[in-house]
Amino acid sequence: MVDTILGNMSGLFDAGYSHTGRPSIPPEHLLRALLLQILFTIRSERLLMEQLDYNLLFRWFVGLGIDDAMWDRTVFSINRDRLLSTDMAREFFERVLRLAEWQDFVSDEPFSVDGSLIEAWASHKSFVRKDGDGPERPPGRNPEVDFKGETRSNKTHESTTDPESRLYKKGEFTEAKLRYMTHALSENRNGLIVDVETTQANGRAEWEAAQKMIRRSVKQGATVGADKGYDTGEFVSGIERLGIRAHVARKTRHKGLAKLSG
Repeated sequence: MVDTILGNMSGLFDAGYSHTGRPSIPPEHLLRALLLQILFTIRSERLLMEQLDYNLLFRWFVGLGIDDAMWDRTVFSINRDRLLSTDMAREFFERVLRLAEWQDFVSDEPFSVDGSLIEAWASHKSFVRKDGDGPERPPGRNPEVDFKGETRSNKTHESTTDPESRLYKKGEFTEAKLRYMTHALSENRNGLIVDVETTQANGRAEWEAAQKMIRRSVKQGATVGADKGYDTGEFVSGIERLGIRAHVARKTRHKGLAKLSG
């Protein structure tokens, strides 16, 4: 199936190749390698390059010969980021989805939407004041830092290693960490994800991303279910204006405890 889809995308890949400069990793090889990383839960690019160096099955799937030199981890990461900044990865996802629809693995309704937190690859120690004020960082690769008594927020602080991440917690008594949010829209009859979106972590991200995915992937007249995190007038009225029926759990309180109602 991957061969068929990538073969049909050859025109897009040809347009992405440069005829000057240093040769880059072909985008079809990048997509195949990323699929392996996801399907086999390989947790880092370094380990993925290590696997591709000696795993003949992985080499065959990606399209590398037995004696082909393996890519440098940094080169792979740079090319991966460049690929994901284009529409190629989404185009690949949508063609997989169309193939699933053709085989009747995806229904037109009902749908569900939800969001999850992703921890950024950045530590609390990197979350410092934007204006450069504050105590001097001790020397060393991994110095001890004391944040006791310091108020830190996304307005005044940012991570030096991952500036786009945000300090965020989802529950009142949970720990705040540097995070992103990933959002998935799935159809309920087969449980397949039909759209995805990744955003910065904030209080509006869940339902703003949900509206974007619904506009993109849900037909008029369908039903979308969601938990109480989506119980806002702006979200419900927004998708109802699109002709989508909203089944959202309501926020109600009794003796200080949250209760769900249909």
